[in-house]
Amino acid sequence: MEPVITVGLDGSPASLAAARWGAAEADRRGLTLHLLHAWIMLSPDATGIPSPKDQNYWALRIVHDAQTELHKRHPGLSIVEDMVAEQAGPALLKAASQAQMVVLGSRAVAHVQSFFLGDISTDVASRAERPVVLVRAGTEEETPSPAQEGGVVVGLSLHGPGDELLEFAFDAAASRGVPLRAVHGRSLPVQAHMHWGAKPEVGDEIAEDARKELNEALRPWCEKFPGVQVTDVVRLESPARAAVREAQGADLLVVGRRKHRGALAGRLGPVAHAAAHHAACPLAVVPHD
Repeated sequence: MEPVITVGLDGSPASLAAARWGAAEADRRGLTLHLLHAWIMLSPDATGIPSPKDQNYWALRIVHDAQTELHKRHPGLSIVEDMVAEQAGPALLKAASQAQMVVLGSRAVAHVQSFFLGDISTDVASRAERPVVLVRAGTEEETPSPAQEGGVVVGLSLHGPGDELLEFAFDAAASRGVPLRAVHGRSLPVQAHMHWGAKPEVGDEIAEDARKELNEALRPWCEKFPGVQVTDVVRLESPARAAVREAQGADLLVVGRRKHRGALAGRLGPVAHAAAHHAACPLAVVPHD
């Protein structure tokens, strides 16, 4: 199968934002855009131009309207429409195994109850074999000039290998011609705190050690992508807060997800979980060993 970027469509404003982001990314990379709509009640004759008398009318309309808009935005882009009679989650996970990445709409979180709505996009991001990009309505790319872009931000834990994560982040920055900011958050140990606050010298020492580790992790990738301007950022706070805070105004936040987590651990780690719910910019969740 030729390389594709798959976008999951459900007719929501967020999924349309994801389609626009995915189309811009596919056009930039010279890939085919795969528009996928999964509906368990879809009948076998779901093809052609939608007719109001067709029981698949709304499903067909969702894909057809998205394809029409995206073709106008990107006339030279190869777009494949796909409709499957399956539940969305399994269909998207299957598509993810055959795609360069999957792009999905993600709802903004304004209330506590939104954490318990069973968002399909975060479930797919926690289980997919390939990177999943989550896009909120209103945050899709409008192909601004490089001078207007906020760049790419990647959150690094520095615990274990992160080659897949760094390769995705550097490639994303290089393809856009924008800077990359690598951020590492490290909380101060309990013994570093006094009644009146943290000991400055302890914080400085921890930050310096973290910066050395961060630079060592970035060094081979800076050599591989010499055209990417890289800035290292060390924040003395939780890794999740550091990543979300640094991503304010960014074009893309890239975080990792371990492919194999303990039975009692959440499928998304704390950084990816926080970013999925609180980062305002598009978020790429990259699985890694």
